[in-house]
Amino acid sequence: MLTSLLLTAGFALLGAGIGAGICAIGAGIGIGRIGGQAMEGIARQPEAAGKIQTAMLIIAALIEVVSLFAVVVCLLIALNNNLTF
Repeated sequence: MLTSLLLTAGFALLGAGIGAGICAIGAGIGIGRIGGQAMEGIARQPEAAGKIQTAMLIIAALIEVVSLFAVVVCLLIALNNNLTF
């Protein structure tokens, strides 16, 4: 019984760590792609730089919020000590 509970807690911690890592990787890739595409768009049309930068910052903020939410969920999973079956 105790071994099963410890194994379940270990799997919860493992899943939370993997989930947080995947979330960080996804956010980094997303923001990197946004920055790259925005710079390419500004290079093609310098007169639209203001609009492109504004849209880029809004989308980057949304990605950060979603990734922060995912990390918080992973922390809640990791810190949940009430694993009963």
